[in-house]
Amino acid sequence: MMVQQKVAAADGEHVRFGKALGTRRMLSATATGGAFGIVEHDLPAGQLGSPVHTHELEDEYSYVLSGRLTAQVADDVIDAGPGDLVVKPRGTPHAFWNAGAEAVRFLELISPGGFEEYFFELAAPFNAQDEQAMGEIVGRYRLDLRMETIPELLERNGLQPPF
Repeated sequence: MMVQQKVAAADGEHVRFGKALGTRRMLSATATGGAFGIVEHDLPAGQLGSPVHTHELEDEYSYVLSGRLTAQVADDVIDAGPGDLVVKPRGTPHAFWNAGAEAVRFLELISPGGFEEYFFELAAPFNAQDEQAMGEIVGRYRLDLRMETIPELLERNGLQPPF
């Protein structure tokens, strides 16, 4: 396995979901022998990052670099700022958003690796609002995505829709 010694600030593919979540690939599972993947997310103020969803196969760890990230993990709502880590274990329903006045940037470590590719597969069908293609991708990654939670999350937290 060839180990990448440095990932520069401008390295890595970047995708955006509407006007909301942005994702930059930093390390893929192929670079870590499948152990983990790392992406950097950016989320503008007042935007939902993801509705309630549950991962069957992977744990996620969100390390906040700047701004404030709010996450619902099971029944707990967590407000996290720079230097804070939010733990989202597999099998636990969770969602995240930015209710703050400034953009939030955070690193997402995904273990085991592989799920980081989900964002890069899903962005184009999401932006085209191709529900059939999105459903196929969500199913392949064994993700229980609860789209019906979007209206309540938007209303309860004063968020804007991604389009």
